[in-house]
Amino acid sequence: MIRIDDGVRHQTIDGFGVSTAFRRNELIRALPEDVQREILDLWFSREKGAGLSILRLGIGSAPAGSPYDEMVSIQPEDPGGPDAPPRYVWDGDDNSQVWMARAAREYGVRRFLAVAWSAPGYMKDTGRERNGGRLKPEWQRAYADYLVQYTRFYAQEGIEITDLAFANEPDWTAPHASMRFTPEEAVQFVKVLGPVASGVRLVCCESLGWTEAKAYTAAIEADAAARRWVKVFTGHSYATPVDSPLPTKRPTWMSEWHPNGLTWNTSWYDGSGSDGFTIAAAVHDALTLGNVSGYVYWLGASVGNTRALLLIDEEAKTYHVSKRLWALAAYSRFIRPGAVRLEAVSARPALKVSAFRNPDGSRVVEVLNTGVDLVTWEGLGGAVTAYLTSEDESLGVVPVAGGAVPLPPRALTTIILR
Repeated sequence: MIRIDDGVRHQTIDGFGVSTAFRRNELIRALPEDVQREILDLWFSREKGAGLSILRLGIGSAPAGSPYDEMVSIQPEDPGGPDAPPRYVWDGDDNSQVWMARAAREYGVRRFLAVAWSAPGYMKDTGRERNGGRLKPEWQRAYADYLVQYTRFYAQEGIEITDLAFANEPDWTAPHASMRFTPEEAVQFVKVLGPVASGVRLVCCESLGWTEAKAYTAAIEADAAARRWVKVFTGHSYATPVDSPLPTKRPTWMSEWHPNGLTWNTSWYDGSGSDGFTIAAAVHDALTLGNVSGYVYWLGASVGNTRALLLIDEEAKTYHVSKRLWALAAYSRFIRPGAVRLEAVSARPALKVSAFRNPDGSRVVEVLNTGVDLVTWEGLGGAVTAYLTSEDESLGVVPVAGGAVPLPPRALTTIILR
């Protein structure tokens, strides 16, 4: 019924992650310490939660004293032009992101992706960090130095920024911090940033949609001088979903997405498009259709009618958990960095199947039963454990008898073979 072929291997997995940019860390830091720990466990613990292995940080561009939700720049004021000595400001906290990064490190997180939504306004042709605009040509080297300095500040705090992106959704003029780059402009800037950003993987280009990311990837791959510097290609899933690989042999990440919706939704399957089942299907498609090596969700936690993994209740000093978290956790807890995706085929069209071999030799098989009938996978030998994610279960242990694993309808079953 399900066939796993160890001889056919696809992409190597870098990990799964979450973003806490736009100062969402401050929401968590304001909670009691025991509640903070529960949230950190839900994100990063392999025993209690998702075991996430990537943290996506936001490089600020707002002036000093900016209100909540605006990430403050490490150089909030114009130093006097692009050739003037820089006047960096570092508080060792970076909108509570240093605190979060240190906490993540305690759980074993080693991939830290730092993303700039915009350069500071004085570097742009609009004079503002918000509402798009472009980097002034004369500020290119100064902006490159600015990004590198951000990684150095984190190194001072004991955190290695492993991956660095100079743009976020450069194909969209957003009302918040944003900055436009065409694919050709991205190629040009990569050739400025690459030589000065030694010791960090350059990432490009965080496009609004996956189809849109293909144009940026193709432009960089076509330019030998730019191609040597970019180590990870990324795209989001808002404008277009992940439905095929990007045109590169480098690792690719789906680096930001959450579903649409107008309410806080804790359901596993309700047809809303913002439930846990939707996330499970999106992760499956990204891994199997897009061959992604990394999957990073937006956001880890927020307030209001959010589609984040967790809802923070500021007044009650507590939080609420959505099934979206457990949908992601079903993959991230068990498929570890360094795992390789194996060929997996199901004879039943209703079963979406993916399989992975971890560095420790264990195999992980993810089966999303999209149908309405219970199916049983029989004939499994060796040590088998299984976990169910559904309306009633959040990685609940599944009884396995005689090498047969039940696959309930509209549910995600994670099977570990040793």
